[in-house]
Amino acid sequence: MLCVVENHSLPRTAAFFDLDKTVIAKSSALTFSKSFYHGGLINRRAVLRTAYTQFVFLAGGADHDQMERMRKYLSSLCKGWNVEQVKEIVAETLHDLIDPIIYDEAASLIEDHHTAGRDVVIVSSSGAEVVEPIGELLGADRVVATRLVVGEDGCFTGEVEYYAYGPTKAEAVKDLAASEGYDLGRCYAYSDSVTDVPMLEAVGHPYAVNPDRALRREASSRGWPVLVFSRPVRLKQRIPGFTMPPRPTLLAAAAVGAAAVAAGLVWYAGRRRGTAACAHP
Repeated sequence: MLCVVENHSLPRTAAFFDLDKTVIAKSSALTFSKSFYHGGLINRRAVLRTAYTQFVFLAGGADHDQMERMRKYLSSLCKGWNVEQVKEIVAETLHDLIDPIIYDEAASLIEDHHTAGRDVVIVSSSGAEVVEPIGELLGADRVVATRLVVGEDGCFTGEVEYYAYGPTKAEAVKDLAASEGYDLGRCYAYSDSVTDVPMLEAVGHPYAVNPDRALRREASSRGWPVLVFSRPVRLKQRIPGFTMPPRPTLLAAAAVGAAAVAAGLVWYAGRRRGTAACAHP
């Protein structure tokens, strides 16, 4: 791999990653269903339904209509859940559930982008209470995720405040570029779903990862590279003695831009910069 020194006179760059089936091998939101069951948040019927939904998602991806049904189902399922309890359950089971399903290839790409001095941003339609801890586990610099409305009692109301999906993901990417000084023409984006075409179009280096059939057709017609990730490996198995360092700067903040404000709040994590760089393969 050709190593170069980062030219700090150039605009900053970033790599934007979809999460489900791009960085991890399953749906992040559905993976915690058994944990939520043991925590008393859902019943056995809901566990079975989420397991079936996970199977459909893994078998063929999810088109727009399926994503809408999943959004409505999950937002209604979460109604009345205590937010702090959800965060505690996710924190307690994160390593057991998510660490084994992180694609080795994705983890290596994240490392490569950080080495090259690029920020890494996770952009996911799953809920922030799930995505933000996963982003921290992966060492991401920022997170854009769906946010549900929380009532005065500290529980989800069942309404969606911000939905990170489709064109809204592209809006978030552009807003971050404006606020952080990213040169989108030199940025990278990775996704498995045709619903993320707007996000992929927003950058100069789009990649289709484990693409569904519709995205594979789009990638073929547009000349986008196609990557196949197939090796889920625990992070600690990738590097002997590896322990993920804490990232105390992982903070939530509102995204800028009228489009994102109109849709709701985009929340993301704090900044990380590299000095030495290696050119991306």
